[in-house]
Amino acid sequence: MEANTYKSYGGYLVDKYSYSDNPPETIGWSTTATDLGFVDGTGYQSPDIICHKEGKPGALSAEVAAGGEIELQWTEWPESHHGPVLNYLAPCGGDCSAVDKASLEFFKIEAQGLIDGSSPPGHWATDDLISNNNSWTVTIPASVQEGNYVLRHEIIGLHSAGQKDGAQNYPQCINIKVTGGGDATPAGTAGEALYKDTDPGILFDIYSDLSDGYPIPGPEVFSA
Repeated sequence: MEANTYKSYGGYLVDKYSYSDNPPETIGWSTTATDLGFVDGTGYQSPDIICHKEGKPGALSAEVAAGGEIELQWTEWPESHHGPVLNYLAPCGGDCSAVDKASLEFFKIEAQGLIDGSSPPGHWATDDLISNNNSWTVTIPASVQEGNYVLRHEIIGLHSAGQKDGAQNYPQCINIKVTGGGDATPAGTAGEALYKDTDPGILFDIYSDLSDGYPIPGPEVFSA
């Protein structure tokens, strides 16, 4: 059998590249979130929620076969920042390095939230991410058409989400080129229409009774 081959790509290191006169070209979108901060509910209808604060497209794209996996590596994630991990795709309709982010329409390809709510604040997708060396693996649906896409990978920290605008969204975008695939063209949602700050999965108290589970916010996951 032939061994699987993996290729590694560097992302946009905001705390390093933002202060460089000549940062390297990456697949990751740049952002001005130099405080490693978040977008809260007051920014859900602003461009910042699309690909983080003042996000601009990366110059490069990573190639991945439809049905293949992408492993996303985070720096250290705080254990207290419990919440869901969500992944979206949006077709660029051309070269992603020149795409207008406001034109992107995202369809959700994967999401995990509350794993075990028997004892608040519960065991969450973020806890699995931490235990997996601060990484997350997402599979690109085999049925989507080949072409250029923006992968929007997001963690929502719910540790302060019991109060309005307390949820913390950390969206990260990368450019990918999907090869192979099928003929599926899922309907998408503009980034500025993904969430409202009163959505049940956004305004959510993780320190209360979790026996009813957790309603993951945003559109439903695309089902091939």
